[in-house]
Amino acid sequence: MSAPFVLGVNYWPRRKAMYWWSDFDAGEVRDDFALIRELGLQVVRLFLLWDDFQPQPDTVAPAGLADLVTVCDLAAACGLRLDLTFFTGHMSGPNWAPRWLLGEPAVPTSRAVVSGGQVVTGGYRNPYHDPVARAAQRTLLSTVVAVLRDHPAVGLWNLGNEPDLFAWPADAAAGRAWVREMVALIRALGAPQPITCGLHVDSLQHDNGLRVDQVFAETDVAVMHAYPMYLPWARGPLDPDLVPFTCALTAALCGKPVLMEEWGGCTAPPGAPSQVWEWPVGGRTHRQFMAAEEDLAAYVGAVLPRLQAVGATGALLWCFADYAPDLWDRPPCRDSRHERHFGLLRPDGSLKPHAAVIQAFAQGRPQVQDSPARRVAALDPDAYYRDPQAALIAHYATFTAAPAP
Repeated sequence: MSAPFVLGVNYWPRRKAMYWWSDFDAGEVRDDFALIRELGLQVVRLFLLWDDFQPQPDTVAPAGLADLVTVCDLAAACGLRLDLTFFTGHMSGPNWAPRWLLGEPAVPTSRAVVSGGQVVTGGYRNPYHDPVARAAQRTLLSTVVAVLRDHPAVGLWNLGNEPDLFAWPADAAAGRAWVREMVALIRALGAPQPITCGLHVDSLQHDNGLRVDQVFAETDVAVMHAYPMYLPWARGPLDPDLVPFTCALTAALCGKPVLMEEWGGCTAPPGAPSQVWEWPVGGRTHRQFMAAEEDLAAYVGAVLPRLQAVGATGALLWCFADYAPDLWDRPPCRDSRHERHFGLLRPDGSLKPHAAVIQAFAQGRPQVQDSPARRVAALDPDAYYRDPQAALIAHYATFTAAPAP
């Protein structure tokens, strides 16, 4: 018997974005969760911004933990389940480093580094190998899981958000060992919920120390994040086959069904056509496709049944809301202008057309396809990762040569 196809959304509040934990408002969350449930969604993915939850490596912020419990209570009251993401880490362009991780030897990164809510100069140490960071990770997991392991709102523990964009393990063996240690710690605390790690398409394009076969061999759930607008091998910025393909490819490599944990698109102003924006960032020009709201709605409507067809277990859209204009001069919105406009809601709180598409899809009570109509044949991961970029492109050509069911 098939299971329900899970629908959900990644969450930052419209008026607070990444600053909500330091300016927490339970009423705002209550209203947002009620709307999420009204749209027919069942899962909300939350991010424990590392600097807010662990301002010192050996302690967890009491206020942050109390607010997280409140959020879990509000979710339970709405019948929502939470995907709780630790060690955030990379988010929406910048890397948000806890202040105690700053220093040498620094991880190579071209991304802006934010700490204490401000862009800082210099870098941060590698959290996979720095002993202070490893001890801090154990402290954060132990504290949060001990408090919330029996909470009915907790549906999934998540070991990171696209963690390779923050730092790389030395190799795939080190990456797998890190995942194994974190999973074992959660299990030793008696938490019954499944565990995952929020990998994205880079772990299909490169051997970045977090191979999907290695990481998801240690976790209960396999996930993927993918956006055609960022990928030159996509057939266009709203290519409806790319997101389902990444789920099918991940399943072929790790042998598990896959949750599409992040996908979606950024939109142009209401009534405007699809267009490309340009703006200066750090001495270069950034170009970004911005979809007409109606075009994004059509894309969402095309992707959802294709995800079902490859046997995906669900889809969590990025993200809940566009960000209010008074956030646009702060990270990440200042330099990543497209990040202002990824939401189901506009900055004024009104719903975009793709919200209705998702709501209608949810009303059909979609189910997971136990025998996928579309798939990538099982692969030898070691052979694949000898040249992952070439293998990925070749498999995508084969996948798209067959018509979508």
